[in-house]
Amino acid sequence: MAAPLRTNRDFRLLWMSGLFAVLGTQMSALALPLLVLRTTGSAMQAGAVGTVSVAAVLITMLPGGVMADRVERRRLMRLCDVGSLIAVSALALAVWNGHAPIALVLLTATAAAVINSVYGPASFGLMRAVVPPDRMGTATARLQARTATARLVGPLIGGALFTVHPVLPFLAEVVGLLLSTLCVALVRTRSRSLKAAGPVLSKRELTAGLSFLWGLPYLRTVLLVFGLGMNFAFGALTFTALTVFSDSGRTGLGGGFVITCTSAGSLAGALLAPRLNPERHTWGLILATCWTCVLTAGVLSWFSSPLVAGLLCALCTCLATIASIGFLSTLLVVTPDDRVGRVQSAAGFLSSLVQPFGPLAGGALLTALGSGPAFGVLAGVLGVSALVVTLAPSARGGARPDADAEPPDASEDDRPRSDRPRSDRPESAGTPGRANAT
Repeated sequence: MAAPLRTNRDFRLLWMSGLFAVLGTQMSALALPLLVLRTTGSAMQAGAVGTVSVAAVLITMLPGGVMADRVERRRLMRLCDVGSLIAVSALALAVWNGHAPIALVLLTATAAAVINSVYGPASFGLMRAVVPPDRMGTATARLQARTATARLVGPLIGGALFTVHPVLPFLAEVVGLLLSTLCVALVRTRSRSLKAAGPVLSKRELTAGLSFLWGLPYLRTVLLVFGLGMNFAFGALTFTALTVFSDSGRTGLGGGFVITCTSAGSLAGALLAPRLNPERHTWGLILATCWTCVLTAGVLSWFSSPLVAGLLCALCTCLATIASIGFLSTLLVVTPDDRVGRVQSAAGFLSSLVQPFGPLAGGALLTALGSGPAFGVLAGVLGVSALVVTLAPSARGGARPDADAEPPDASEDDRPRSDRPRSDRPESAGTPGRANAT
């Protein structure tokens, strides 16, 4: 049995680094569109910030995974922090001088998205070198709790700071990035894959993570149905609830309550996960999440109440967070060290691919059918996904490498983690008693 994570120095540093970085990102995520709206008065241009960010993430996510498998991961994280620091500092200086052109704002948002596409896979790869396999579930839960907390309080702090002066959220992010860089620099563990990836833009390297996921039926089924399908449908559900209970924009109380409950549910799930050992019960948790989402959409199709919607959405996100922690813990343990960056970025890519279209679909259903029928259609879509996960033998089988077929291009370096040597870690960092994008 490995020592508790509280005595793992490098994990604590990675956790604090991520907290500072994510908190700063969440503050600026709200401040950027507000800055554009204040400068131009155009809601369309303000919305373009989010669109550009999502597009940049989707385009660069797979190459970012390749980079995380080519470069020593701690060094790559430091370079990412420095790049983010330069971009945000330039924007903060422009805001302070009273002239922040839309081109600079979009460039900053794009740079942040691209850098995050590299930083995320690198941080997961380094965490796997820092945390023993039997502590991976607890470590993943703590990272999720950290991120959920930052997402809950970051926009509130960012909005308050922006009200005082538009430059303050960006200055706060600069400070956070400085602290994040310092924490990463103090990490002693090094993590480089034993088999370096090839050219970043080669088809083989870009699809290596997708090939690995496709080669294990459990990972393939869960990501396609739970990660991709359920994310899309639940995004449509939450947007529809936000619109309905905000009375089409005339009041923000009902919709704001639903969104706050959703964020609180995610935080509650991350805090509960270490007590439930989700990596041992992932399939059951996925089933519970799917059918709870079906129940939520079905109830809302008949009963319109922001209180009920908020509580049910909180329950959905709580269960989804616990299930996701179990799935991610399993994914990190079974992934070969030389592919951990590419596999993590591929999983994120699949989970995010259609998520931006969820609100669009929800809005279209609401416009065409009205609130009740729209929730009813979403209940049907969620029900189909739930049935697939319930009945698919591959979802019940788990991701045991000894039970599933190896990927078509598996090699000696693609063996399960327990059969391979650890990454190139110093001896002191490998001891259990020694003291993390996302």
